[in-house]
Amino acid sequence: MSITYKDEEGIRGMRVAGRLAAELLDYLTPHVKVGVTTNEIDKLAYDYITEVQGAIPAPLNYQPPGYTPYPKSICTSINHQVCHGIPNDKPLRKADIVNIDVTVIKDGWHGDSSRMFIAGEGSIAAKRLCAMTYEAMWHGIVMVKPGVRLGDIGWTIQKFAESNGFSVVREFCGHGIGKGFHEEPQVLHYGKPGTLEELKPGMTFTIEPMINLGRRDIKEMSDGWTIVTKDHSLSAQWEHTILVTETGYEVLTVSKASPPPPPFVNTLAHA
Repeated sequence: MSITYKDEEGIRGMRVAGRLAAELLDYLTPHVKVGVTTNEIDKLAYDYITEVQGAIPAPLNYQPPGYTPYPKSICTSINHQVCHGIPNDKPLRKADIVNIDVTVIKDGWHGDSSRMFIAGEGSIAAKRLCAMTYEAMWHGIVMVKPGVRLGDIGWTIQKFAESNGFSVVREFCGHGIGKGFHEEPQVLHYGKPGTLEELKPGMTFTIEPMINLGRRDIKEMSDGWTIVTKDHSLSAQWEHTILVTETGYEVLTVSKASPPPPPFVNTLAHA
């Protein structure tokens, strides 16, 4: 499967889908608190996507080759869960960190984004992990412009994460996105400068680093979906959907209440 380059119509569709994903996360934010179950958050998400946004939750019944259908509308990965955690009836506890990963389909286009949340007051280490993972994603995003290679993005994220004492999960990566949930290319969050595909205008893909407090090794749980750290250390992830423009990048998964970019991004923009 080759890379798809979005035309003006496709870009308009991706902007709408991306904004809806961000607005869904805005809607869910006040509900992520101690005592709430991830099943309750999943139900809120399903109702909002289908009834308010007139869209479709892409994860629900999603079935890649070799997998059982994913049973929920969002992914909720808690503490040492790296990704693809399945919502359940266990209440969130004080200091839990949770990644909520959402993908909505609107008029055939996919918008994919995730954010980290802390239930109650998190530990210093947990808060630092979440903040530095957000920065790691943005270090990758600001690299995006025509002529840059995907290896440059991966290397930038890896260098930032590892220089701050964290490790980067290698088995899962960002991906092209559009009419398909997962398209080419794969967007690694580690790598070597000057390698892999060259960025060109019209490409849309996710940048979604998964950063561990401990070692990078992971394992799959018996449900066939949930991925956890082998050493039980905390893991964090943030995700945006990005468009390559003629001169740089556009973040598609933003809304009025989206977390602002880190200060260094604004500094670069005005340099």
